[in-house]
Amino acid sequence: MILQNEFVNWFRASSPYIHAHRNKTFVICFGGEAVLAEDFHHHVHDFALLNSLGIRLVLVHGIRPQIDQRLAKLGIESEFHRHLRVTDATALQCVKEAAGLVRVEIEALLSMGLSNSPMAGAKIKVASGNFVTAKPLGVIDGIDYCHTGEVRRIDSAAIHQLLDQDSVVLMSPVGYSPSGEVFNLSAEQVATAVAIALKAEKLVFLTEDECSNPDTGEAIAQMTSEEADVFLLQHNDIADAIGFPLRAAVQACQAGVLRAHLVTRQRYGALLLELFTRDGVGTLVSSTPFEELRAATLNDIGGILELIKPLEQQGILAKRSREKIETEIADYIIIERDGLIIACMALHTNRQCRVGVIACLAVHLGYRGAARGDRLLNFAYRRAWQMDLQALYVLSTQTVHWFVERGFVSAEIDSLPDALKALYNPARNSKLLTKDIDLSRHHDKDI
Repeated sequence: MILQNEFVNWFRASSPYIHAHRNKTFVICFGGEAVLAEDFHHHVHDFALLNSLGIRLVLVHGIRPQIDQRLAKLGIESEFHRHLRVTDATALQCVKEAAGLVRVEIEALLSMGLSNSPMAGAKIKVASGNFVTAKPLGVIDGIDYCHTGEVRRIDSAAIHQLLDQDSVVLMSPVGYSPSGEVFNLSAEQVATAVAIALKAEKLVFLTEDECSNPDTGEAIAQMTSEEADVFLLQHNDIADAIGFPLRAAVQACQAGVLRAHLVTRQRYGALLLELFTRDGVGTLVSSTPFEELRAATLNDIGGILELIKPLEQQGILAKRSREKIETEIADYIIIERDGLIIACMALHTNRQCRVGVIACLAVHLGYRGAARGDRLLNFAYRRAWQMDLQALYVLSTQTVHWFVERGFVSAEIDSLPDALKALYNPARNSKLLTKDIDLSRHHDKDI
């Protein structure tokens, strides 16, 4: 029964993401190592699930180890410069063979429909094509890269047409010139160029290693593109397994892709956990902060109501109607985490009396203990200073000590300005606390 309840709770928690991802375009890139792995069919099952949920899916696969294997059989050592393969005529033949074989293998797995498998009834249409126009990389540091190229253009219209027909688009890291030449490309570069051209909502890299801080060994949960850029400058010797996709993620976000994810492929179900849980399991790179404190808007009313409803039912917060919140929405401050409102607070002010009342302070149960309440309170202090208020009041039934620890002191109800006494509900028997704004400025130097 416990396992059943956990599944039900997880499935319900994933529903906002199921709705949010439907009809969105995701580009997923994975290396040739993933294709060779024994558990690759699990990833294919997850791709099929994403497709069944209405996600427009573009898959970009790599072929580096497959090329190396073919060259090794020929007794030829792979040649690299600046971490890029030098593709001579022999290596190009290996590129063609590897790209064709890997593409066919993936198509075969996506075509499975056995009744006793996760692919039963999937009936996935897979489409490939010459969507990438490429040009030669040329000569760098005196090294001729021969048939190694870079992306020149993506035929986004053709890809969109196939996605509109509910096909999964499968792309190999090869490109073609108008004169019919074939070029070996980086899978990360192809995926990035495709995501930018399609204006994809997400670019996902299934990586060989976890993205972690080399100094501490701690996994990195999220970074803005600016933070990731600084990180790469500070750790310019980071392994290619993370360096390549992280640089690609930065480039994509700077070019307009909203979210890029680095998810280690070794973790079972990592792709689903990253896309359908609130905190994910990989590293998120975004052009804007993943978690943002800001003033509330009318579009946030539903999220605020959902956040405070459990606290109202427990009697911790006074009940508020949608209409009341709508009329007072300018007073509300929220913390939003990847589209989910996880904390809120209202600051009702009376400019004539030069006082404010803090109300409706709530933090989602799953996100407590990270000083988010303090962030909201500090925001209220700044707003109070800007409005030249002299004092703040708060009415509380169960969080009195939390406010006392932050410099609030008990006060009598009669000390409330007449204009604010209407806010007091004797039936709740709330405690009244107050804090002088000048004192808050003194005690909160870091604000």
